[in-house]
Amino acid sequence: MPTSVVTGGAGFLGSHLCEELLNRGHRVICVDNLETGSLANIEHVRGDAFVFLPHDLTVHVDVAEDVDFVYHLASPASPIDYLRLPLQTLKVGSYGTHHALGLAKVKRARFLLASTSEVYGDPQVHPQPETYWGHVNPIGPRGVYDEAKRYAEALTMAYHRQQGVDTAIVRIFNTYGPRMRPHDGRAIPQFISQALDQKPLTVYGDGLQTRSFCYVDDLVRGLVMLAESGEHLPVNIGNPGEYTILQLAEAIIAATGSKSQIVYEALPVDDPQVRQPDITRARQLLGWSPEIELDEGLQRTLASLGKSAAVA
Repeated sequence: MPTSVVTGGAGFLGSHLCEELLNRGHRVICVDNLETGSLANIEHVRGDAFVFLPHDLTVHVDVAEDVDFVYHLASPASPIDYLRLPLQTLKVGSYGTHHALGLAKVKRARFLLASTSEVYGDPQVHPQPETYWGHVNPIGPRGVYDEAKRYAEALTMAYHRQQGVDTAIVRIFNTYGPRMRPHDGRAIPQFISQALDQKPLTVYGDGLQTRSFCYVDDLVRGLVMLAESGEHLPVNIGNPGEYTILQLAEAIIAATGSKSQIVYEALPVDDPQVRQPDITRARQLLGWSPEIELDEGLQRTLASLGKSAAVA
């Protein structure tokens, strides 16, 4: 039975990954300090194959048993969190990544860093390939998250090149699905929450900025495939289907049958104008591509809330 450590395992993505690994026959050690994660996300997980380890990764971590994979997902990931926790975000991207890599080195485990499309900043290339170096404002309010992930990528490659650690880097694009907190500041949970409450949906700017939304099951499948590959350089995992924020708001109003209107507010500082993954490498190296499109993903997300969608 392979053993996987999942840092940030009580978070939105981490909890789904823990569940998938258990379904694949892994023993899973979930490491989380519950700063942004929640025990509610893993309360349904039971059995001897699952262990929850409460721990802050900015402090050295050790695990007694052998480990085959280390999935490093720990980090505040939504704007509302990393703007509230700027120093903690930088620390988990630096010290936390160092300690997770150190664990992988000692255990001779395969290490996967969950990086982000935010390393591209407000991109000047569209769609974004892994070869693009990005256009990031290091001193803007989003810089604490963007630069923490960019540093984590550099640290991961340094451990690979100098220490021989078997590493992988995934650049995750916008992901959604069950267990997202309704008020975490990201578009889909915010719009769903507002629509179900019959409140106006808040669109920032003119709503013509674009995003690409990947359902969590597709994303997790890609993470496991990358971890089980021999690839070391970054790989984009995301759904290349591109929508304006205004289109997303209208889709959620339709899916919920809400009578909500759309209101407009000022665009946040450094908010990217476009975001779309080039997934050529994922297709070629892993044979991965998303299977669940936005309409179906929204239906599944609403179903998980116990809400039936009015319109397919």
